[in-house]
Amino acid sequence: MKRRNLLLGAAGLAVPAVLAPTAPAQGVGRPSAPAVGRVSLSSPRLPTLPNHRLAARLALLPAQTRQAIIVSATSFTTTYATLEAYVRVSSGWQPAVTPMPARIGSRGFSDNHVEGVPTTPTGIYSIGPTMYGIAANPGVRYPYHRLVSGDWWNENPSSPRYNTFQQSSTNPGGASEALWQETPDYTHFAVITYNMPPNVPTPIPNAGSGIFLHQFGTSSGNATAGCVALAHDHLVDVLAWLDPALSPRIMLGPYGQLGRY
Repeated sequence: MKRRNLLLGAAGLAVPAVLAPTAPAQGVGRPSAPAVGRVSLSSPRLPTLPNHRLAARLALLPAQTRQAIIVSATSFTTTYATLEAYVRVSSGWQPAVTPMPARIGSRGFSDNHVEGVPTTPTGIYSIGPTMYGIAANPGVRYPYHRLVSGDWWNENPSSPRYNTFQQSSTNPGGASEALWQETPDYTHFAVITYNMPPNVPTPIPNAGSGIFLHQFGTSSGNATAGCVALAHDHLVDVLAWLDPALSPRIMLGPYGQLGRY
């Protein structure tokens, strides 16, 4: 979804930056990363909430899923969320990280997201088969495409390639994004499979497009046009942790709605 700089006030907050391995199945982040670390993040309203062990409460995760990300918030209308990551081991779901502050759409969550409205769609989604970025591969396990001129995300509901990556010398139309120009937001990003396979057989026109897990567009953290945003170091650690062999899923929605999933 087309990026916007949606700014709010800020102050300092320190939160843990590195995914600390809890089990071999979780995988390791960037090889050079230290076991622990801290990053200074300017966001006064981004609470570091206690870990809720939320993955154990989700009933609809596929049996083969061994990594789960939950992005949740206190209401449908807030733009401030918390990302929690879990790994499934023999004893059940275990936290893989201290909760990370995140931002979502400038109109919060929605059960009925549509094209052009800056809400974040609720639900459980896969991670797209390719990760992307303006910068070089930071060490992810997924196939990685470094963006070049002509790399678009097609957000034209009238196009047969709606809600897909497209290499084209011309703009696909509508609100399609010139991915290589969206900096710093698209330094690196993962695709959240809202309105695309495997969640739906083919994208539904006008149901919404371009929902990504990417980095903040500003140093203080900002609401998005529908995506989930993290601080750069947090994002890289999450992207490097995700392993396609473990069939990861990402759940988006308010805490009070977790029983639906």
